[in-house]
Amino acid sequence: MNSTSRQRLLPVAAAVVTVVLWASAFVAIRRAGDAYAPGALALGRLLAGTVALGLICAVRREGWPPRSAWRGILLSGVLWFGFYMVALNWGEREVDAGTAALVVNIGPLLIALLGARLLGDPMPPRLLAGMAVSFAGAVTVGVSMSAGGDGASLLGVVLCLLAAAAYACGVVAQKPALGRASALQVTTFGCAVGTVICLPFAGHLVSQAAHAPLAATLDMVYLGVFPTALAFTTWAYALARTTASRMGATTYAVPALVVLMSWLVLGEVPGPLTLGGGALCLAGVAVSRTRPQGQDRSRWGSRAQGRERPAGTAATEVTPQPRPEEAPEAGSAR
Repeated sequence: MNSTSRQRLLPVAAAVVTVVLWASAFVAIRRAGDAYAPGALALGRLLAGTVALGLICAVRREGWPPRSAWRGILLSGVLWFGFYMVALNWGEREVDAGTAALVVNIGPLLIALLGARLLGDPMPPRLLAGMAVSFAGAVTVGVSMSAGGDGASLLGVVLCLLAAAAYACGVVAQKPALGRASALQVTTFGCAVGTVICLPFAGHLVSQAAHAPLAATLDMVYLGVFPTALAFTTWAYALARTTASRMGATTYAVPALVVLMSWLVLGEVPGPLTLGGGALCLAGVAVSRTRPQGQDRSRWGSRAQGRERPAGTAATEVTPQPRPEEAPEAGSAR
């Protein structure tokens, strides 16, 4: 495989890893949530993630991010790693899984709007069409999973809305930092910031860990090592090489995978409407990820791959430089 093909496929592979692991997190949260309160579960997850990422940073000798990246790291750490995880854990206790999935999936729409407004992200028709199809699929999944459930409390809906808003703001804040620091640095220190934010729940974590089943504690550690440490790093790697709007649209595949994993792991057999909604989610992602033909395709590739290499990345990750006539456009990125 030549270097050009490798540079094109690696971000796609990273996005796939992220989506699969984030989908598995919903299953793990449901299982661990019976033994751990929302704040304690978030803190335990972030502690495990910070330790894993810290060890990797030490082995790679990544060092501290440059000062110019800290604003985005702090904002994403507080909003996404900290507030989002607590709000989502709490919200999933107040509403059924379908309602939670539906409300949180407002996040990619907010990312697209904020990315266009604050980052200058393009909004091509294919991306908008794909997001519309995926959102329709998320609505279908949410309605079908909510049918016959316990319903939704106002508090639960508000918490999920706040989680979606924190997720979107965190992604948009993280994007500029990825132009100044490596994906591993941004993820590691963002996770550490989230851990500090959740330290007030340390007492709950200690007391609940003493009585929690081993399986619930292992689920919490899994959440920290894989859906947090690994998946947030692969997310940052892919986000550094494309737009926030396009990456946000990719996460619409999560509800479809959650349905499949709940079926396989929890024995929750989905109905025809749920399966149809999942298929719509995947179809929308496929549409949003397609590239324009001809000249537009070349320009998309330059925008996605022609970024300045973040500080601290390995030499094997150097991306091709943009053509001279496109240098002003690439230089304005984030």
